[in-house]
Amino acid sequence: MIIVDGDFIDRVAFDLIVNFERMIGRRIPQADMARWLECMALDGGVREGTDQHTQAIFIHEEKNSQLENFKPGDYAADLHLKAFTGKLGEISIDSYALPTATNRTEYIIDVLGMLLKAPEVKRIMLAADDDTTARAGDALRYADDDKRITLFAMQPLRGGNYRSEILGYSLMSALGIRADEIPAE
Repeated sequence: MIIVDGDFIDRVAFDLIVNFERMIGRRIPQADMARWLECMALDGGVREGTDQHTQAIFIHEEKNSQLENFKPGDYAADLHLKAFTGKLGEISIDSYALPTATNRTEYIIDVLGMLLKAPEVKRIMLAADDDTTARAGDALRYADDDKRITLFAMQPLRGGNYRSEILGYSLMSALGIRADEIPAE
């Protein structure tokens, strides 16, 4: 399971696009959604050659109908109840608009809690803002060892019964930014 705060990752993708366009001197296209989800799954421990199913859940504000910096990015037309098959097997996608006056962090923590209790869920990956990720880290501190949990953030996270990965790396790959383009200074 991949849980994504859609509004957050769209802002991070925008920031990366703006900063890397200046740094490397070329236009950066929208992030490739399928590539990004596969990179997330790889960072979360899913491996090629396995016949498995990964589900990605995008949570977003009701007023935001699409991701501006991802292609495809329309929540209703492109991401809701869609799927694709790649090197890692099938990845299905769903999107949920937060009801008005719902606390995003609490909602994501509740979803995380439900997934921790689901015996069929073997891996959980979370990409959310710093506050949500910190709360998730606290909630996961004593999580059972039977699930592989990976939290994605822009800075390394410490402590807890989870792995930490840098969100920027998977997004850079999805944006088509290569390591050899980045100045070594």
